[in-house]
Amino acid sequence: MSLDLGKTVLQLDQGAHGLQRSAADRQHRLTDLIEQARRVDPQTARSRTASAASRPYLAAQVEEGLIGSVPPPPSPDDWRAVSVDGSHIDVDRHLPIPCYLVNLGGCVLTYGSRPGAEFFNDPHLSTGRDELYLFDEANPLDEEPITGPLLGIIRSIQELERLVEMLEDAPADVPTLALLDGTLTLWGLAGRVYRPFVRKALLHQRFLPALEKLRQTAQRRTVALAAYVSLPRTTEVSNAIRCCLCPYDSGRCSRSCNNRRSTLPPCDASNNFLDREIFQQALGPGCRSPVYRTNPEANREYPEAQRICFYYLNTGLEIARVEVPQWVAQDPRLLSLGHGMIVQQCEKGQGYPVVISEAHEQAVISGLDRRLFQQMVIETLDRSGLPTYTSEKERSKARPWL
Repeated sequence: MSLDLGKTVLQLDQGAHGLQRSAADRQHRLTDLIEQARRVDPQTARSRTASAASRPYLAAQVEEGLIGSVPPPPSPDDWRAVSVDGSHIDVDRHLPIPCYLVNLGGCVLTYGSRPGAEFFNDPHLSTGRDELYLFDEANPLDEEPITGPLLGIIRSIQELERLVEMLEDAPADVPTLALLDGTLTLWGLAGRVYRPFVRKALLHQRFLPALEKLRQTAQRRTVALAAYVSLPRTTEVSNAIRCCLCPYDSGRCSRSCNNRRSTLPPCDASNNFLDREIFQQALGPGCRSPVYRTNPEANREYPEAQRICFYYLNTGLEIARVEVPQWVAQDPRLLSLGHGMIVQQCEKGQGYPVVISEAHEQAVISGLDRRLFQQMVIETLDRSGLPTYTSEKERSKARPWL
């Protein structure tokens, strides 16, 4: 039986009416929260958020001020934007051989006196055991299959590594924006989801060395690295405001707060507000917030120069989160260049960086591509005289009874 759309639309109407009733009160609460945040002096904000690690919620560390607005600087006359994006086809247990495919796409856009555009598309199929598993160097029998979220992490690392390769050949006399889609923090490796040898192989042997190589490249040419998060759902600044308003000790917090809510006033003033909602009201078009320092578990393993900082940016059509390593955040020239060039990219891309859009177009794997890939795997094995098979579940989905 298919979805009953008649019942569903009635439930949607009821939900919309509930949101309408609470919208005015929510807007009043948000305005009041921003005004309270603006009254917190920068020194108090830095002091309070520096010790926020003892709180039961993730709060940004304030570097410049709790709430503020920085206007967009002009971009240089001649500049470049470089981006790499990726898509993948995961290991499919219904296929006759274990394999995955990562497709990297890239784009270089040059502006000014010598405009130009370059694109590439580079698929890589992994079938060997050395590519399908991560192994513990101390115990070769201890292994982790590369599939699911772990494959997504590896793809993100490959995007950064390819970006580094592209920047090493960049003209030294042209300022370059190196822009990634998503985050510079490997959230998937945070906590205890994966064993230490997995974190070592991915974070310490690949991701952090790639970041360091990019930092060294930026010492020889002007490169501003950033990662762009569209429609972010983070609450680090909202929680930093809560931390600054809180009159209680951390012990009381642990009994009354979680990462999204508090049961006690005045801390409950920030309940259920996303950072982007705050800056939708606090930032004008093209303006950015102050720079904050994120403090997740995954970020504590980063070298000091690579610790992840971020700011929020009003692109004119949305509030985006822009992440930069500390070596960019602490360089006023690179920070300003990155801000100005991202604003230009969003203007050219109708609210979203055009260089990321173009890289994505090169990398995307369509539904038809995925079906053709499965067919190609089976046909290749068949031509080679190797057995081909699939599960009865897969056959059933391909040939439904009704």
